[in-house]
Amino acid sequence: MLRTGQQYKDSIRDGRRIWINGERVKDVTTHPQFKPLIDVRARIYDMAHEDATRDIMSYEESGERFATGLKLPYTQADWHAKRAATNAVMEDIGGIVTRVGDETAGEMWSLFDGQDILNEADPRFSVNIRNAITQVIKNDPFHVSANTDPKGDRSKRPQDQDPDMLLHVVKETDAGIIVRGAKYETAAAYANQAFTKPTIANWGDSALSEYAVGFICDFSSPNLRFICRTGFAGRAPIEDYPLSNRFDEVTALVIYDDVLIPWENVLFYQHTKAAGFIRQTLHRYSAFAFVQRNLKLADLLIGAALWNVRQTGLENQQAVQEKLAQLACYREGINAHLTAAITQAETSPGGLLMPNQSFLMTGRVFACSQLHEMMHLARELCGGQICVTPDAASFADPEAGPWLKKYYTLNENWDSEDRRKLLAFARDLLNSDYAGHRLTFQLFAQAPPFAHLAAVYRNFDWNESLRFTKKSAGLSERVLGKR
Repeated sequence: MLRTGQQYKDSIRDGRRIWINGERVKDVTTHPQFKPLIDVRARIYDMAHEDATRDIMSYEESGERFATGLKLPYTQADWHAKRAATNAVMEDIGGIVTRVGDETAGEMWSLFDGQDILNEADPRFSVNIRNAITQVIKNDPFHVSANTDPKGDRSKRPQDQDPDMLLHVVKETDAGIIVRGAKYETAAAYANQAFTKPTIANWGDSALSEYAVGFICDFSSPNLRFICRTGFAGRAPIEDYPLSNRFDEVTALVIYDDVLIPWENVLFYQHTKAAGFIRQTLHRYSAFAFVQRNLKLADLLIGAALWNVRQTGLENQQAVQEKLAQLACYREGINAHLTAAITQAETSPGGLLMPNQSFLMTGRVFACSQLHEMMHLARELCGGQICVTPDAASFADPEAGPWLKKYYTLNENWDSEDRRKLLAFARDLLNSDYAGHRLTFQLFAQAPPFAHLAAVYRNFDWNESLRFTKKSAGLSERVLGKR
């Protein structure tokens, strides 16, 4: 089933308890700090029904249509289709969002690959993950991922501090488990459900733990509370901050106040091995969508920089071209990693087509670790006017406006209004609160940088380099030892 945008909006008008800026939200779909992203999400749903994008955003199976992003990937064509769907969304909305829907569904596919481990704990759990994936495909919810905990004292085991600092099971019932604790999650306040699982925890020597739990949580549960960070939308005019007002995805601290999770939604429980597996493999599929977002962000950095140097006639200077070439290398480096990850994809333990993990994880490190430098390059190319240009209201003022028109008009091709729009866009992309938030988000959204590098270490083929060097250096077989 493919939902419409209106059906999605209706589904989150369920009386959920949301707070932002110290106030209770009456209707999340109309609140000014949530509405822009809810409208984007609704637009994504509607694109699957429109003639121009229907075959990109959805596919047909047994006479019914389903979302392309949610399809289990078995072929390279499946991955190319997912990439095309995401590109179509970004092109349509004219910006970058990180919760299109495909990235968080992909996290469940990692657990699909770990069904043998789930069966060690309880055979019901492997059935549950298959059913959960089927239900997501069938029902088309806005599905997100709840990972990050309030940090607490990470030198201690969860049970050796405030027991509610990390989400855990407090009771078992015939109907399911009762959980208590909290999670941070982007877009939770306007999502339908989340794959909720533990973050990296100090389990000690425990084989069983009430903190080692993963499940699907229905966000309409009456025992949930969503306490959100202040959003950027509405803080300043959209004419001056076009990105802040349209593409800010609000994060919530989700409070689980004795929430019932039905047994059929429990994916693992009291099984530290399963918890460890999902933490190590969580992004084997979802990282693809995440890195693709960085590719589109690179396109915006290049575009903002190039338009700025072109409108001032600096495009042909060698120093400028060198900086633009660095931005191009960054962009194409991301593109190359994505392309190689699909071209060299391999069959996963669960029978899915898994992107080549070494290419994908190194691509993620490349995209995230270089982003701050690329933003600085773009800032240099855009120049100081992004931090001194007056606001749109001044350009429209009857007395001040003519002066601004005089000094911001360059020639017959670049009048003051186009130049103002470009500088406002670049300011919001590079200099604003939103820009700083975006940079930090990209660094930490899929675990911190050290975890990104750990994933590279786990997935790189060290043996080939060792083999070749052993041969070249003429080392004996003794160096192999016993491992």
